[in-house]
Amino acid sequence: MACPADRPTVLIVDDDVEIVALLQRYLGANGFQTQSAASGAQVRDRMAVASIDLVLLDLGLPDEDGLSVLRHLQSTWRGPVIVITGRGDAVERVVGLELGADDYVTKPFDFRELVARIRSVLRRVARPAPDATASAQRVEFSGFVLNLAARSLASASGEHLVLTSGEFDLLAALVEHAGQVVDRDRLMTRLHGRDAGPFDRSIDVGIARLRRKLGDDAAAPTLIRSVRGVGYLFAADVRRR
Repeated sequence: MACPADRPTVLIVDDDVEIVALLQRYLGANGFQTQSAASGAQVRDRMAVASIDLVLLDLGLPDEDGLSVLRHLQSTWRGPVIVITGRGDAVERVVGLELGADDYVTKPFDFRELVARIRSVLRRVARPAPDATASAQRVEFSGFVLNLAARSLASASGEHLVLTSGEFDLLAALVEHAGQVVDRDRLMTRLHGRDAGPFDRSIDVGIARLRRKLGDDAAAPTLIRSVRGVGYLFAADVRRR
């Protein structure tokens, strides 16, 4: 993935040429470089040759289900994806988040809000340069090792668990406040830079995905506990070194 320090490159995946043209013009005026793809096949071609910082993915593609494209990106690429859905496609939004999308926007969208979402996601996934203090950013809990500098998670056996950028940031936020109840709105603002709406399930979906990957029983979780009507509590003993 390219370094987003100067002019990050956004791959716009949409088969509506007018929308693509508007997005390219607006993003270009706001400090981004852009490339475009109108189909799943073109996405694969672009990702094979171009250095992309973020994918803006419309789910309604002519040749392939957009969720299938998202699965492909999650299995072959470690960068962030923002999904674009229709306003009434609540099921697609939830499925997209379950597959690891970092955020979503609904059509018709406000261009200023979209740019803010893109910048927020890119800030979260920007990796700090390795330095002498990197080893001090290792956190251990329940046999896992979370490396905040390298943005990685390993099991007791040394196996590296694959986390999306959103999952990593959610886990890091919970670990940072271990032993404290963190409300959903605070997590939403921390991860997405916005308040949670009454039907926004992105944090809950992220928690469910983390529990599965950590082996935390959803019926009786011991690592990430739900506090009804409030948020979540990271209950594991945490050691920093």
